[in-house]
Amino acid sequence: MTTPVSLPGARTEFVKAITRLDAIALVVGSMIGSGIFIVSADITRQVHTPGLLLAVWAVAGAVTLLGAVTYGELAAMFPRAGGQYVYLREGISPLFGFLYGWTLFAVIQTATIAAVAVAFAKFTAVLFPALTPDVFLGGTVGGYQLGLSWQRAFAILSVVLLTWINVRGVRTAALIQTTLTIVKTGALAALVVFGISIGRNADAIAANFGPAFWPAGGFTTALLPVIGAAMVGALFSMDAWNNVGFAAGELKNPERDVPFAMAAGVGLVTLLYVLANVAYLNVLPLEAIANAPQDRVGTAALQAMFGDAGLYLMAAAIMISTFGCNNGLILSGARVYYAMARDDLFFLRRAGDLHPVHRTPTVALVVQAVWTSLLCLSGTYGQLLDYIIFAAVLFYSLTIVGLFALRVKRPELPRPVRAPGYPVLPALYVVATGMICVNLLIQKPLYTWPGLIIVALGVPVYFVWRGIGRGKRTA
Repeated sequence: MTTPVSLPGARTEFVKAITRLDAIALVVGSMIGSGIFIVSADITRQVHTPGLLLAVWAVAGAVTLLGAVTYGELAAMFPRAGGQYVYLREGISPLFGFLYGWTLFAVIQTATIAAVAVAFAKFTAVLFPALTPDVFLGGTVGGYQLGLSWQRAFAILSVVLLTWINVRGVRTAALIQTTLTIVKTGALAALVVFGISIGRNADAIAANFGPAFWPAGGFTTALLPVIGAAMVGALFSMDAWNNVGFAAGELKNPERDVPFAMAAGVGLVTLLYVLANVAYLNVLPLEAIANAPQDRVGTAALQAMFGDAGLYLMAAAIMISTFGCNNGLILSGARVYYAMARDDLFFLRRAGDLHPVHRTPTVALVVQAVWTSLLCLSGTYGQLLDYIIFAAVLFYSLTIVGLFALRVKRPELPRPVRAPGYPVLPALYVVATGMICVNLLIQKPLYTWPGLIIVALGVPVYFVWRGIGRGKRTA
C-alpha cells in the first residue's frame, strides 16, 4: 500500500448520509436496469424451453446471492470507500486490486453506464420519436457507427445531469436513488401481478407449462454447459449488486448495513426476476418471447395485456428504471477511482480529493462522466460488455479467494459479520464461478478472450503508475 495524497485544504472525510434503506435501494436500483425487460429473448433462443429459461435465471440468482452473503464478511471488515477494489488489494495484493479498478474504469462501470444511458434514450424515443438513433455527425469505422445521434446526445445529457446531482452531495443522490428504486420496483412487481392474473393467456400457459416445459429427454447434466453459456445475459442483468460496498465510507453504519443490503437486495431482485419470467410465460408463447421485436420482451408482454397503451407504459417504466440504475452506478463507481487515487494508482491524483463543500469525489465523478460519454459516442459499449462479463465473474471469484487468504494471514482483524457456512459456502461460490468462467471460455471464446486481454493490459499500466507514484513521493 502507498501513502494517500491530498491537496492542501481538501477535506478527506465523506458525509455519513446513507441509511440502511438507502443502501438496499442502492443495491436494488443498481441491479434493475433494462436487462430484465430484454435479455430473456436471447436466453430463450439459446435454451429453447420454458423450464431452462427459468433455470437460467434461478441459477444466476442463486450464484449471485451466494456471492452477496459471502461478501458480507469482507464488507464488514473494510467499511470504507472502494469496496471490491479494497477487498482484492487487502486479500490478494495491490496488483489484483488495481486490475479490478482498471477494468472497472475502462469497461465494467463506464460501459454499463453508457449502455444504460442509451437504453434510457431509446425508450424515451418511444414517447418522443424525434430522438432518432441515426448518426448525423460522424461515420462508420471498422463496422462501428462513431459519432453523434440525437439518442446518444440525450444519453450523454442524462449522464451529465446525474453526475452534477452526485457532485452536489450524497444526500440528494441517495434520496433520488431510494425514490426511483421504490417506483421501479413497484412497476416490476406490477408487471408480475398483471402477468399472472389479468394478463394470463390460456394458449401460452398450455404450451409453456405443458409437456414442452422441459427438453424432450428431460433435465440431464448435458444441459449444464448450455445453461452456463446462456447465463451471460442474466448475470449482466444481476450485476452491480456489489456497488454498495464502493460507497461504504458514506453509510451511517457500514459494518452492518453493507452486508445486509447486499443480501436483502440480491434476494429481492432474484425473486422479482424469476417471477417476471413466469409472468412472460403466462402472457406470451415461447416463440413470441424469443422473437420479440428488438428483444423487448417486457414491452411485448404489456402490449399483449393492454394493447398499444402497454408500449407507452413499458417505455415510461424502463425510463424510470434506467435513470435510477445509472444514478446508483455513477454514485458508486467514482468511489473506486477515489480509493485508487488515494493509493497513487489512478492517473489523476486529484481524483483522491473531495469537494471542499459537498465532500463528494468531484474529479472522479467528472472523469467517469467524460469516459462514459466517449463510449456513448463510440457505440462500442455493447460489445465491451459482452467481452467483460467473464472478467467480472472472474474478479468475483478471486475476491472470495482473498477472503480465504485473509482468514489465514490476518486472523486478528475484526469481523463483525462472518461468511455463513464458512468454508463450505464460500468454497462452493468459488467453484461455481470458476465453472462458469471455464464454460464461457469454451462456449463463448469470442466474449472471453477479449475480456482477458483488457484485464492483462492493466499489468504494465500498474507498474508504470506505481513507479510514477513512488517517484513523486521520493521527490
